[in-house]
Order: sequence, then C-alpha cells, then structure tokens
Amino acid sequence: MLMAIGLMLIVVLPAIIMALWFSRRYRASNTKAVYAPKWSHSRNIDLVVWLVPVAIVMALSYLTWTGTFRLDPYKPIDRGTKPVHIEVVSLDWKWLFIYPDHNIAAVNELVFPAGVPLSFRLTSDTVMTSFFIPQLGSQMYVMAGMQTRLHLLADEPGVYVGQNQEFSGRGYSGMHFKAIATSPEQFQAWVVEAKRSSEKLDLARYGKLRNPTVGVPVAYFSSVSPGLFEHIMSKYMGWMGKMGKMRKTGKGHAPVKKAFEGTDARPRVLEEG
Repeated sequence: MLMAIGLMLIVVLPAIIMALWFSRRYRASNTKAVYAPKWSHSRNIDLVVWLVPVAIVMALSYLTWTGTFRLDPYKPIDRGTKPVHIEVVSLDWKWLFIYPDHNIAAVNELVFPAGVPLSFRLTSDTVMTSFFIPQLGSQMYVMAGMQTRLHLLADEPGVYVGQNQEFSGRGYSGMHFKAIATSPEQFQAWVVEAKRSSEKLDLARYGKLRNPTVGVPVAYFSSVSPGLFEHIMSKYMGWMGKMGKMRKTGKGHAPVKKAFEGTDARPRVLEEG
C-alpha cells in the first residue's frame, strides 16, 4: 500500500505544484510571461504525459504479480514449526472450529498460539459466507460442498475480531467471533480446558448445533466425531455420484473436470466418490 501511494504521488504532487505555479506565473498582470496563443505541440510534454503513466502501470503490475504469489492464502507459512491445523465450518449464524490434531472443537471462539503458522480448511453447512480476521490477513470465501484453504499467522499475542463479511440472512450481523492469540503454554492450557468439557460433538449433537440460531455463546467440545468435516462437505455432493456414472458411460466427463479444476477438493472428492 505504501508503495502504491508513493507511485500515485509521482502524479499528484507535480500536478498540485504546477497548478499553483502556473496560476501565479501566467497571471494577467505578469507581462514577462511568454504568451503563445498559437502553441499546440511539445514533444517533451508528450513524452512526460505518456512515459510517466506507463512507468507507473509497469511498476504496479510488477508489485501486483509478485505480491499475488507472495501473499497467496493457499501458500503455507514457513516458520520452522509445525502449523496448527484448524477446520472451519460456517453455520447459521455461528462458526465451528475443529482442531483435528487435538480432537476438540469450539463454537465462536478461535484460540491459537502466537508465532505459530495456522493452516485452515474451510467449508460451509449453509449459504456462502466469508471468513475474515482483518488484523491477520486475507479473507476467504466459505462454500457448501467445497473446501477452501487459508494460512495465517499472528506475530504477537492479542485478541482479534473475526467476522463474516458476506450477507447471509437475519443473523448475519451477529456472526462474529474472538480470535485469541496466546503463548504456547496458554494454548496448551486452553486445550486441556476444552478436553474437560462434558459436551461431545457427535453427529447427533452436530445436528442440533447446525440449526439456525442467533447469539450463540462460546462452547467447547471434548471430542469430535471422526471425519465430521468431510461428512459436512459430502452432504452437498450427491450429484458427484451421478456425474461419476456419466463418466463411465462416456458422458459428462468435461463438466466434472471443469467443476473441480483448480480446487483443493477435487482429488479427494473423486477418490471418495
């Protein structure tokens, strides 16, 4: 952003300076100023008018190209430590966070150690929403029947605001959560606290949790039904079976390939189907 502002000032500052300078130098009372009513062309001015914008556009293009790959949300963050894996499920109107490595889950509270990379898998069990923690980085769309990825990292401990940036019905305004970055020791203590919860997130309990509700308080689950994240995704992929049959008969191959081309979910989904 600072680089983009600097490039824009290359145009803005000279324009402001010339506006003030010209109005004074070529005022009616200044008889010493050159008066050229038939002047119509200047090679030097044409060069400036064309070359400066071209140079700015080239610089912005370079920044955009390199920044897009450097800040790719699908690109893992290498800090020399094992990342914390978190599975995110968007519900009406709350967020479910599953920690597969710890076999725990939390509703409307995301806790993680500062200085440690976070590796997210995201899906939705409702309409499309947008997962966003503004102070940490990229927002990522969350869609039913599809898995998206996101990698974030908090440089220091703190409490950040997490929210849904996509309008998703009457409970949209309350669909936010606390993202709490702690020390590694505090994170382990939080995991122990979550494991003490009497709640277990099996399929029956999840069925109740997914009912549309507003203002759901923070809740912890001491265990999670195996493969719950994949189960949630697969509910919306019944059409894959039909498409698979079409592929065997030589029909529908192109649509299947196109539908999952470039998505993280395609290889696993086709194998499970």
